[in-house]
Amino acid sequence: MNRINYKHLLALLILLILNTELSAQQAGKELFNEGWSFKKGDSTEVFSNSDWRSVQLPHDWSIEGPFNSRWASGTGFLPGGIGWYKKSFDIADYSPEKTYSIYFDGVYKNSEVWINGHYLGKRPNGFIPFQYELTPYLKANDNQIIVKADHTQHADSRYYTGSGIYRNVYLLKQNPVHFAQWGVFFTTPEISENSSKAKVSVEVRNKTKDTVQTIIHAELFDKQGNVVATKDKPLWLRPGKQNYVELNFYVSDPKLWSPENPNLYDLKVSIQKADHSVVDVWEQKVGFRTFRFDADKGFFLNGENMLIKGVCIHHDAGALGAAVPKEVWRERFETIKELGANAIRMSHYPHQDYIYDLADEMGFLVQDEAFDEWEFGKNKWITGWNVGTPGNDGSHEEFAEWGTQDVQDMIRRNRNHVSIIMWSIGNEVDYPNDPYSHPVLDEGRNPQIYGKGYQPQNPPVEQLGKLANELVKAAKMFDTTRVVTAALAGVTMSNYTIYPEVLDIVGYNYQEFRYEEDHKAFPDRVIYGSENGDALDAWLAVKENDYISSQFLWTAFDFMGEAREWPNRSSGAGIIDLAGKPKPDFYFRKSLWSEEPMIFLGITDSKSNVLGRRNIEESWTGNNGESKWVTVYTNTEEAELFLNDRSLGRQKATYSNEKMIAWEVPFEKGELKAIGYINGKKVAEYNVETFGKASKIQTLINKDSFSKKGDIILLDLLLMDNQGNQITDQDQIIDFEINGPGKILGLESGDRNSHENYQASQRKTYRGKLRAYIQITDDSDQNLEISIISEDFGKERVKVKKII
Repeated sequence: MNRINYKHLLALLILLILNTELSAQQAGKELFNEGWSFKKGDSTEVFSNSDWRSVQLPHDWSIEGPFNSRWASGTGFLPGGIGWYKKSFDIADYSPEKTYSIYFDGVYKNSEVWINGHYLGKRPNGFIPFQYELTPYLKANDNQIIVKADHTQHADSRYYTGSGIYRNVYLLKQNPVHFAQWGVFFTTPEISENSSKAKVSVEVRNKTKDTVQTIIHAELFDKQGNVVATKDKPLWLRPGKQNYVELNFYVSDPKLWSPENPNLYDLKVSIQKADHSVVDVWEQKVGFRTFRFDADKGFFLNGENMLIKGVCIHHDAGALGAAVPKEVWRERFETIKELGANAIRMSHYPHQDYIYDLADEMGFLVQDEAFDEWEFGKNKWITGWNVGTPGNDGSHEEFAEWGTQDVQDMIRRNRNHVSIIMWSIGNEVDYPNDPYSHPVLDEGRNPQIYGKGYQPQNPPVEQLGKLANELVKAAKMFDTTRVVTAALAGVTMSNYTIYPEVLDIVGYNYQEFRYEEDHKAFPDRVIYGSENGDALDAWLAVKENDYISSQFLWTAFDFMGEAREWPNRSSGAGIIDLAGKPKPDFYFRKSLWSEEPMIFLGITDSKSNVLGRRNIEESWTGNNGESKWVTVYTNTEEAELFLNDRSLGRQKATYSNEKMIAWEVPFEKGELKAIGYINGKKVAEYNVETFGKASKIQTLINKDSFSKKGDIILLDLLLMDNQGNQITDQDQIIDFEINGPGKILGLESGDRNSHENYQASQRKTYRGKLRAYIQITDDSDQNLEISIISEDFGKERVKVKKII
């Protein structure tokens, strides 16, 4: 039978006690996600009470569909449009002496906000957080906030963006003296074996009319809650100004952060009056680590040379669109950890706030990225990837006005996250002929190129250097502790500009063939793989060259958008499917990256498929005597294959471009088993068995109890035969009934061609699998019961208890 790994279950139980989603906690900062209503359409009657429906944020209206070929393949054949949100609310303990603000972690896109009829402003970028003060227009009772999101340019991206208030919203209630937005910056300018210096830079606002005497008090706690450092500093606050102060202290024997040991400390900074009464508090997890890049030796973390084994991710999760709960991302990150990865590229925009918290806690190095385009729009495919005539709508239309602020806001929001080691100012902005061009393209030595050769009517690539220089300077205004980079697709062109020179390190996308010659031509340039394919050579280019420190695999997960022609509506680039389940190639990558002994076997129809790692299946089925090829992915020294307990031979476990580990096997019903050996000892095993007729549904759930409203239940369904083997070719339509305080957020099968409604209570399994995302809807004392109904197997009930 298939060995199905569900080791995430224990880790996910931790979620029962995780009750916060605030990256940086301030006194009076609270989630503001409930009580909203939504209406779609650009109507002059929008402020009436008709046609509104209740929604809980985060909310992505695009994922509600329906899928339709009239929309764009780039954004998953899902609609855009205009959406409106409103919320009526009272302020508990309202005081006219306090300051009130609303903070949006991201609204896609062109958001406009009103409070009690007063216009607060517009933010075009849908991936950037922003904040408005409400104080002048607020009342104790009967307030109404309205948000408009304009995504009428539905084909404005090369990937799925989502639409609406698809990230968290927070309400801030502050005293007139309070921390500025993103007003605390923790750095570690000196780290030695026995002691580390920490610096806390603080910005404080004084909205009173008087100079105020304060004390800024900083404390640092270890994970046991012990105070390891403390510092006070007086600060006289000028009225109507932002005021600045720096506090320095030393920590003895600091526990350094790394992917293997993600040690974190709790930073607590408070503003105190002269009598030591506290007026505002800032709390955030921080860490100590050093890193550097070397042009000849690669990457060093805490003084040790290491390889960056990275994956690229987008922000969606199939059925959930862009409104993905933290619990789901935690499980996804657990899967990436299992892979052996130690780094994540947040392609191609800033992601949800809590994703960075998870990276800190779980131990991932992070590249944070600002843009996919600057002043000109890239090709946005409408009818299919590289098919037909593209559009050019996109974020470039607002770049001249907002570009500098967008990159700075990304940095200020995230700069306390110890996981982040580099800021990227752009992805493939220099893509050849999309739109920039240069005569060197006539030489034909670029693997990524749109059109044929040099296009003189296109904008010249030389101007990228000027724009990059401006963005780098803008970034370094707010953080000089990390390197600034960009992911270059057209290195052939960009080498004729100052673009690479103004970057601290230079990312190469799919340019492994240039590593050696560019290292010789530009010996002081730090080159790293910023986006890479899954070929063995792409990894060997890292492993065999000291001066190349990284690979960022495209991608960890399948994602919505960047689709081929209809009916396909999602990218299959991932080594993990839309439902978060590993594909066979996941295990090939794991064999390259993981230190834990492992083995996996897959089956295909030809030797060429083995070499190309194409059409690899996990099921042992066929006609008696039919030729099958069985391949093994392992990090052991030797692998042995058995068919019905008969050894088919042992092979050395090595890969090359000419040969993979494989056996040609005549099909015979029964069990295939692969065993991996190190020093002649068995250290890993994997087996599959020929399955029969589907006879039951196996249910796997991430937790058997819940504690509060908003908790997420992850329920996986597997079609099985009587012997407990997973079925992959006898799919069933499954209906769900929810009794108790829960609702279906989405049903995901992993089928990239399915156009079923993601929010429906019915969906067909795909290759014998289906996942349900269920959210707890209230704080009642009721238990939750989930009924799973199919025509062939009747009704099965899964019960989840409420912890009281």
